[in-house]
Amino acid sequence: MIPRVLIDTAKVPGGDGELRLMKRGDEFSIMLGQNELMNSRLSGSEEALAHLACKAIAAIEQPRVLIGGLGMGFTLRAALASLGMEAQIVVAELIPAVVKWAEGPMAAIFGGSLNDPRVSVRVADVGDVIRSSSSAFDAILLDVDNGPEALARDANDTLYGLKGLRAARAALRPGGVLAVWSSGPDASFVKRLRTSGFDVDEHKIRAGARRGARHIIWVATGLTASVNGI
Repeated sequence: MIPRVLIDTAKVPGGDGELRLMKRGDEFSIMLGQNELMNSRLSGSEEALAHLACKAIAAIEQPRVLIGGLGMGFTLRAALASLGMEAQIVVAELIPAVVKWAEGPMAAIFGGSLNDPRVSVRVADVGDVIRSSSSAFDAILLDVDNGPEALARDANDTLYGLKGLRAARAALRPGGVLAVWSSGPDASFVKRLRTSGFDVDEHKIRAGARRGARHIIWVATGLTASVNGI
């Protein structure tokens, strides 16, 4: 068996963990401790996150989209393929090293997507970008940490709590879409989405075409009246 080789490491801001970029042959993986956060051969659910969100805003001629988490660029590439040339995509990535990996050792995986004129990358906490934006985006796509149950950084919990969801709602334009990736189901998160005024559809997507775990994607639309009057 071809051994895994350590390419680089990066501290997680605000957390105790360390990300490790590993390579085995042509396959890359990003690890946190013994947990594999992502693998270059398993992209199905990340791509579905973009396809489902972009389908929901297909009628918008010049959509503006925020992607939280650069990862291995699967969501970004799928969004570019789904959206027209008039779209604008902002990617917020908290860890500078992840952007460097995308521009360096993993450049072939990204396939030039970072140079697409529709794309801008901000080294920033996506929560900060959301909170500083008002009616700015037609879609917000969150692929941060492990989903609503944070693994790498406790502060990520704030994205998925009621306060974070209300901020996301405020950052969306009328009819906007919030799409969220998760490693598994979370009934309490679905309840929070609905309490925050969203209609929610849940999708189970396999990570790979024929293998890999089934991940969850929630597409929150409609912006219904909240039971709390938000």
